[in-house]
Amino acid sequence: MNKRDFLKTSGILIGGVTLSRLASAEQSPPKVAPRTNWSGNLTYSTDHLFQPASADEVPQVVKQCAKLRALGARHSFNSIADSTANQISLEHLQEMTIDDKARTVTVGAGVRYGQLAPYIDQRGYALHNLASLPHITVVGACSTGTHGSGIHNGNLSTAVSGIEFVTANGNLAMLTRAKDGDRFQGAVVSLGALGVITRITLDLLPTFQMRQEVYENLSFDQLKNNLDTIFGSGYSVSLFTDWQNHRATQVWIKSRVIPGESSQLPPEFYGAKLATHKLHPIAGHDATPCTEQMGIPGPWYERMPHFRMNFTPSSGAELQTEYFVPREHGYEAILAVEKLRDRITPHLFITELRTIAADNLWMSMAYKRDSMAIHFTWKPEWPAVKEILPLIEKQLAPFDTRPHWAKLFTIPPAQLEAKYEKLADFKSLVGHYDPQGKFRNKFLETNLYSA
Repeated sequence: MNKRDFLKTSGILIGGVTLSRLASAEQSPPKVAPRTNWSGNLTYSTDHLFQPASADEVPQVVKQCAKLRALGARHSFNSIADSTANQISLEHLQEMTIDDKARTVTVGAGVRYGQLAPYIDQRGYALHNLASLPHITVVGACSTGTHGSGIHNGNLSTAVSGIEFVTANGNLAMLTRAKDGDRFQGAVVSLGALGVITRITLDLLPTFQMRQEVYENLSFDQLKNNLDTIFGSGYSVSLFTDWQNHRATQVWIKSRVIPGESSQLPPEFYGAKLATHKLHPIAGHDATPCTEQMGIPGPWYERMPHFRMNFTPSSGAELQTEYFVPREHGYEAILAVEKLRDRITPHLFITELRTIAADNLWMSMAYKRDSMAIHFTWKPEWPAVKEILPLIEKQLAPFDTRPHWAKLFTIPPAQLEAKYEKLADFKSLVGHYDPQGKFRNKFLETNLYSA
């Protein structure tokens, strides 16, 4: 996945005018210059952007808006966070508070994983999972089911134990895993439809050390009988492929460091050869932005992502698509996509294959099924990519594929809705907190309400 290409826009992830105070409920929203998501493939449809200075100001914003959508780090590639009326950025909500007794951390909606991880590590804690990029917000990632990797690891949302959000009428709602049962399971991956999240609480683990090694050129044939073993060979495992030569060009294995365990790395891994120098997922790219490899131990948060938290991006643009299939059909799904290799490769930076454990979150892509994610990082060539996506989706249709909510896909709404057995319950939950559809936008109307 071309996260180096994240990275032209780190300096423009957030713009706009700060609202230090909202004088009254009748105050007009500030107007800002046209804004894009970080990759530049989407220009937002409104010039009205609120940026409250504190959580106390959020209810006033919500009350005065007939329509409103919340923004995170702008890492979504589709219009899930778009609005033709008003948007609200919570970037100034930077609270981070640890509860040692409960072993949880509560963070404001503007906090990114790159801020949170070192903060909790210094206090002896860790998270169970991280995405490949640390630049995304905790709230935005959890609201869209963003996942990280690991055959035994649930997505990032599964760490959530509490949510605080402002509902359509401006009231503050709080839901917890311990007290709210099914309603909580429905609210975690909320797609921004329930309200504006101001704080989120995550479960913590004791801190730990990790190491990472990379192997080159793993034949897909090895996955036929060894898929679970290969993806279970580390705490988190990723395979990268350009879809040529029936192989994964690289295998990234991230493992917990066990005291007393040998640090010597085997020279081969299912026929793949141990890399002799640090690599970027894309051949020929500078590996400086990548996290340490070569088996060098370090803190969990400096190994679990693919890219360094303190790396300042400098150039690049990309598109992203991701499809989730049951892990038991992972090998067959890979072969199905491989048939399109000569259509895919000319427009592709890289594909990443990852696994995610099943969960009980209603709108999660891994709801009730252990999953494999097939992730495409595309060159910024939308006309060509738009033609390829239906072909990939057709190949994956027999496996009941679910697309990532915040990435590009063309699956028809009727088919998409059929993939979520709790969708009716989710819509009922949305109706409870937002009966007039204040937080619904074109993306939600199309993909959840049009069929």
